[in-house]
Amino acid sequence: MLLFQENKLLLIAGPCSLENAGVTMAVAKVLADLQRAEPDLFCVFKGSFDKANRTSATSPRGPGLEEGLALLAEVKESFGFPLLTDFHQPDQAATVASVCDVLQIPAFLCRQTDLLEAAAATGRVVNVKKGQFLSPGEMRHVVRKLESANAREIWQTERGTTFGYNNLVVDMRSFPTLRANNHPVVFDATHSVQQPGGGDGSTSGDRRFVPTLARAALAAGAQGLFIETHPDPDRAISDGPNQVPLADFPELIHAALRVWRAVGD
Repeated sequence: MLLFQENKLLLIAGPCSLENAGVTMAVAKVLADLQRAEPDLFCVFKGSFDKANRTSATSPRGPGLEEGLALLAEVKESFGFPLLTDFHQPDQAATVASVCDVLQIPAFLCRQTDLLEAAAATGRVVNVKKGQFLSPGEMRHVVRKLESANAREIWQTERGTTFGYNNLVVDMRSFPTLRANNHPVVFDATHSVQQPGGGDGSTSGDRRFVPTLARAALAAGAQGLFIETHPDPDRAISDGPNQVPLADFPELIHAALRVWRAVGD
């Protein structure tokens, strides 16, 4: 049975880092309330146990594998969400799959064959982010690797393309191009507003553009959204400038659903 549902908007959401139980559970509760209020929504809770590609060696990386997976397991026990997290080494795949329903391949590592094959071998859903350095058409080679490794279910996530120094741009032609690979296409609305390395030793960004890009992506054919949210983004340990304040998150999703319903599919 596939996890993706054609008749619902897929929403992958949670904090960037599983920085502590307070943040994690606060976000999960809002997401649970939202899913109860919106029957057209299918929510997957996400959070990272290790931010392994920080700009600076002094930046905090999160709780680590053991504590992070324990937090995710607590979310599932309390709220029943399917879980997603990213991993960075092939030997982590089986451990992550023992807790999570979706294994995510980070954008910088999307061409790492050993990582893709390890994710596919778990039998879990594999969500692979399109590298900032790839054109949309090149993702077919990534998808073929996963198909060759007998991945049970493949999701493709667009998260912007490098556009000069410290900037990303989203090409809306990406969505029909990725859909031609015959696997669900998700838009990462928060990482797409990053300004990588643009914060003098950290990644900066501009969350003002998240709603605009999310609506545009759905109109262009995205079948799901990936959005990071935090009770107080300016105090988040990672990607604060890009995360949506938790208080603003429900209205953003209500608006996105209106576009998704209007477009139909």
